[in-house]
Amino acid sequence: MRSSSSELLLDQQEELRKRKIKELALAKKAQSRQPGTRSCREQALFYATSLLAVLAMAAGSSLLFLVPLYVDPAISTLASDFVTEPVTCVTTRVDQLAGLANCSWSSCREGCTSDAYHCTHIYVAYNGTVPGLNNTEDAVLLVNIKGCGYPPKIRCANFTDTFGEEGIAFPCYPSKENGTVVLTHYVKDEQIAIIIHYFAVPFVVTLATSVALCVMHCDCTCTPARRRTIRSRRPARMQLRPDYSDGSLSIGLQPAFS
Repeated sequence: MRSSSSELLLDQQEELRKRKIKELALAKKAQSRQPGTRSCREQALFYATSLLAVLAMAAGSSLLFLVPLYVDPAISTLASDFVTEPVTCVTTRVDQLAGLANCSWSSCREGCTSDAYHCTHIYVAYNGTVPGLNNTEDAVLLVNIKGCGYPPKIRCANFTDTFGEEGIAFPCYPSKENGTVVLTHYVKDEQIAIIIHYFAVPFVVTLATSVALCVMHCDCTCTPARRRTIRSRRPARMQLRPDYSDGSLSIGLQPAFS
């Protein structure tokens, strides 16, 4: 009885020793591994994450500039519902003004964010062949719906030289919503293309890259993880118990679980 108990204790100690040696070997192997090296999967995940993050930031940042400069004017132009077929306009009056009080608007202004101290007001009259329009007063001629833009697409000096002479006739596009607003150029498909290219495309890229990053690095599952009941593995406790056969004490092992 005593010999069997001793052998069981030795086996338990040998198992614990082997387990400890194995843990030390794994720890030493992990320490010997170079800290800068990554597996192929880790490298692919790193480069994919970097690329998607750059695309998301670039597309999201571009929306901050494209929306006020291009998308908002295009939407306002479509909402004004300009005629698609041009009519004939004649310049009736040109005013060159100065001062903030007089320059609340301008027929053409280079730059849309700064205050204008000098401005040009161009008034025109057009024929009454447009359905739904009743032009009883001079209309305002604008280079676009905002009356401003940036070079080289818009040159206000050229615009004023071309349309700022009284009595000159040219094709124009009045608004059906407000007959006192007239543009010199209008193509509906161009405005739709601006909205698609400068808003829809960056927005879709931002949304797609954000979702991809979420899937790659976040737990998107809705089912809760199952709880596992883990039984602790503690070494068996040694217990002294009397051996009534010869009146001595023997060592016994009693497993311990929690």
